[in-house]
Parts: sequence; C-alpha cells; structure tokens
Amino acid sequence: MKSEKLKILNDVLGYSRQQGSEHLFRCPYCNHHKNKLSVNISANVFKCWICDARGKSIRRLVKRYGSYSNLKQWDKLTGVVDFASFDFKLFDDETEEQPIRIDLPKEFRTLTGKISPADLRAHSYLIGRGLSEYDILYNKIGHCTEGDYAGRIIVPSFDEQGYVNYFMARTYNEHWTKYKNPNTSKNIIFNELNIDWDSDVILVEGIFDSIFAKNSIPLLGSTLREDSRIFQKIIINDSSVFVALDSDAEEKAMNIARNLLKYDIEVWKIDVPNGKDIGDMSKKEFEMLKEQATLLKDNAEYILQRKILAL
Repeated sequence: MKSEKLKILNDVLGYSRQQGSEHLFRCPYCNHHKNKLSVNISANVFKCWICDARGKSIRRLVKRYGSYSNLKQWDKLTGVVDFASFDFKLFDDETEEQPIRIDLPKEFRTLTGKISPADLRAHSYLIGRGLSEYDILYNKIGHCTEGDYAGRIIVPSFDEQGYVNYFMARTYNEHWTKYKNPNTSKNIIFNELNIDWDSDVILVEGIFDSIFAKNSIPLLGSTLREDSRIFQKIIINDSSVFVALDSDAEEKAMNIARNLLKYDIEVWKIDVPNGKDIGDMSKKEFEMLKEQATLLKDNAEYILQRKILAL
C-alpha cells in the first residue's frame, strides 16, 4: 500500500527523493526550488522545512493539490468515505448577500501616526493591554474624542477588497456600555484583507483576541453558523482551523468543531486555561498553547471530547 500511496503523491506533487523513512517533495505551499516538503507516509504527516506548512493528514495534500481521481484512489487505499461525493452547495447565486460597506465615524482619529495630547489616553489604554506600535499600525486602530463614539477605541475591519465592513468601538473611559458597535450585520469576516486562507486559520471570540493570535478571525461572539461567511470561506478554501475560545465557552467550541468536521476540515482545539482570556496573553504565550493543540480527527473524537467535558 505504501508504494501505491507514493505513486499518487508523485502524481500530485511531482518527483520525490527518499531520505530515511521520509520522502522529500517540492512544497506546493511555498514553491521553494528545492525539495523541502517532508512526507512520512507511515506516520501520515508532512512538514515543509522552509515555510513550516504542516499537517497530520496527507490526504489534505492530495485533496488540495491533486485531481478528483487522485483523491478517489487515495480514499480507496485508506478506506475513507468520499466526502467529495456529497451533494451540497455553499452559496446560492441568486440569494448571495451583497458586500457590506460602511463608513468609519466622522470623528475617527488614527493612532497610527504621531500621538497628540488628545490621543494620549487612548494610546496608553492600548499599550496597557499589551499592544505594540506595530499592532496599532497593522490593525489601523484609532479612537474618537467627540460624537457618538467619544471615549472609544475604534478597530476597523476591511473586507478582501479593502473596504470597511465593520468596526469595534470599545470604551477606554470606563463607560458603563463597554461596546457600542455599528448598526449593521455581523455576518462578515473581520479584516479578511489580512487573512491567508492557505495557512492555519484561528477562530477566536473577540477582536482583541485576534490581535494576539496570528491569522485569526474573531467570531464577534462564540458561535459559528454553517451559513455564515466565515464558515463558507473556510470550506471553500479547505483551511486548517484552530478553535481557540475562552475557557468558559468549551461546549460552544466543540459545537463549532463538530460542524467543521462534517465538511472534512482539519480541526485543532486549543485549550485555554481556566480564568484566562486570549486577549490577556502575550503572543508568545498563545503560540505555546497553539503548539499543544489537540487534533480532532473525526466525529468520534468530538464525542470523546464531549464526554470529557461532561465529567
């Protein structure tokens, strides 16, 4: 069987050379000119030593970069049910929602440039939460000193075309209403402009969480519907997903994982310690948690996790 799998991989990825128990291919993720994608067929894992693309299911390589025939042959060898034969349509062309585009508050003041005395309190609030000047610049964060959003940090969201489609307005003046967000749909992908769908996508709850987690999408809550833009885009791009909700949302995290597993998405679960929020961690702390994530292989694994939660 190993030799048959290697034939399929050679068809999908091209020429390979053997090095010990591994086969080295040219990496389809970064297209480095040398064969730096290491594939261990027996262990069913792969890793690129240049771009760090990795996975614990070689089938993902065959599914993403091979033909339908390649995938059928692979599934026949491994006994996997052919999910691709399921008849489902992600978007209905006739009812697809139009892109959401809004304006930032007219009183918006950027915090990405020189800081004036009027900006000091907002700027200090962000630095106090652990953000760097780069974080402020990368996320194009600002604030308002006047108007409906006075005394609030403004974190804008940009769609894949670069248009504003949402923004978060969070008080830094201890106003009794912590958040005051725009009256528009939340069915958006927050800052999709910055998302690399070919890399691991991390699902988090809040916007400040997403600043500390690379390539992450805030759910603006703790649920993810199958008809949401985020869910649809993950399925279309066949992205590997890390679910990283706060410790008090364990059951909701497992529900998200279950729904993604139905569509053959590679799902990892990051266990956030009790009483901890991702937005309170350093980026290094979060990366360490990600390294310890649990791969949920199938619905049986999901059921096991549910039983553990019930104990």
